[in-house]
Amino acid sequence: MTASTAQPAQLLTLFGATGDLAGRMLFPSLYGLQAEGLLPERLRILGTARSELDDAAFRDLVAESIQRHVPDDERCDDALRALLERIEYRAASLDDTASMASLAGAIDARREGDVLCHLSTAPRWYGAVCEALAAGGLGGPGTRVMLEKPIGHDLASAIAINDAVSAVFDESQVFRVDHYLGKEGVQNLLALRFGNALFEPLWNARHIEQVQITVAETVGVEGRGDYYDGSGALRDMLQNHLLQLLCLVAMEPPSQFEPSAVRNEKLKVLRSLRPIGRGEVVGETAAGQYTAGAIDGVAVPGYAQELGRDSTTETFAAIRAHVDNWRWSGVPFYLRTGKRLPQRRTEIFIQFRQVPHSIFGTAPIAPNSLLIALQPEEHISLRVMSKTPGLDRAGLQLSKVTLDLDMQDEFAAHRRRPAYERLYLDALEGNGTLFVRRDETEAAWQWVDAIADGWRHAGVHPRSYPAGTWGPAAALTLAERHGHGWRE
Repeated sequence: MTASTAQPAQLLTLFGATGDLAGRMLFPSLYGLQAEGLLPERLRILGTARSELDDAAFRDLVAESIQRHVPDDERCDDALRALLERIEYRAASLDDTASMASLAGAIDARREGDVLCHLSTAPRWYGAVCEALAAGGLGGPGTRVMLEKPIGHDLASAIAINDAVSAVFDESQVFRVDHYLGKEGVQNLLALRFGNALFEPLWNARHIEQVQITVAETVGVEGRGDYYDGSGALRDMLQNHLLQLLCLVAMEPPSQFEPSAVRNEKLKVLRSLRPIGRGEVVGETAAGQYTAGAIDGVAVPGYAQELGRDSTTETFAAIRAHVDNWRWSGVPFYLRTGKRLPQRRTEIFIQFRQVPHSIFGTAPIAPNSLLIALQPEEHISLRVMSKTPGLDRAGLQLSKVTLDLDMQDEFAAHRRRPAYERLYLDALEGNGTLFVRRDETEAAWQWVDAIADGWRHAGVHPRSYPAGTWGPAAALTLAERHGHGWRE
């Protein structure tokens, strides 16, 4: 099944329908699509979870989540009513064979065309759910499955999960979610690169000095301590979000904006990443864990205090990566992510090389740079040099100026869409361009596993950093020893 042959799904079955993700992001996104008339006309939505609820109680739960998470000026009683009319609920326990068989029968009884099953559950259940769907006659063409990250906690577990899913579904039927790929700014990166003649000729090692990708959070573990402590920043964020952003920055132009073409180019980047193993981790990586500090002037506890015990799990990771291919040879890609940092922001910072010769004497010239900010606000800034106003009796003076495209101002008439609106619409229509393919997932895990193994072998433990700072000192020296500095 491909984007060109799939039919719009007529039934969406949401596993984990009473969970946090469903309440915060999934139902508000479905509401947004409903309000704009973008859902397939005959689409039905079947929610399922362990909780014993009837249809009315579940619809109340959905309405409450939309009330809480959709802005007042975007809510419409008619649109909400129309969405709720599509929704049913059926309780099921993922660990109970009879319960899952009954659920599969209910799905089969409701299908009038293609079916999309969104597994918003712990990944360890993916194989069992797929097996139950197959036993109920739902494993063939016409069924698609959306899988939330993380796909495993290392390469071996990722392969096991993928094997269990692929025993039932063809790869073209599997839609692995990395919600960053649904963000407007991430897709605008592709438009910036491949829709303009200005940048692509400069997008290589001859003209670019360094690339920085930052995903910074101000929050702590927020009640997810047990999950996060078994994962850490390396597995929770870097293996998926940051590496996907790196792929979009570094990949070659695909032949067309089509699932296989785009994902083939991303895979080439992942397979070109220089391994960072036991001999390299000390010099090319840094790990940290936040201690008590302050965020926006408010005191916050350290990670161990939030967790309730001591831990060696990293809440911050920084890596100096290299893409060993013709385009990027010698260009460092600095990746960093962490919790309890001073600002919430996701951005890509590209610093171009210095001019080869200055005709302006001693006047300082800063290298050009391009900033692509993805959150909390989306904007693109190009830093260039300009003449400083004046008579220049002591020589012409230069200043840095910014050419800024503010996406909110430029497209103020367009509503900002949550990532899941786009992802749901694509999955319902069978378009896998913005989803992650199996070989991408496993290539990313292979690279990250080598780093984790190197940390264990070298006895690397996270260095402490106070909440509200930009990570441990080791992260600063990671860049400074090569003549670079993080953008802060």
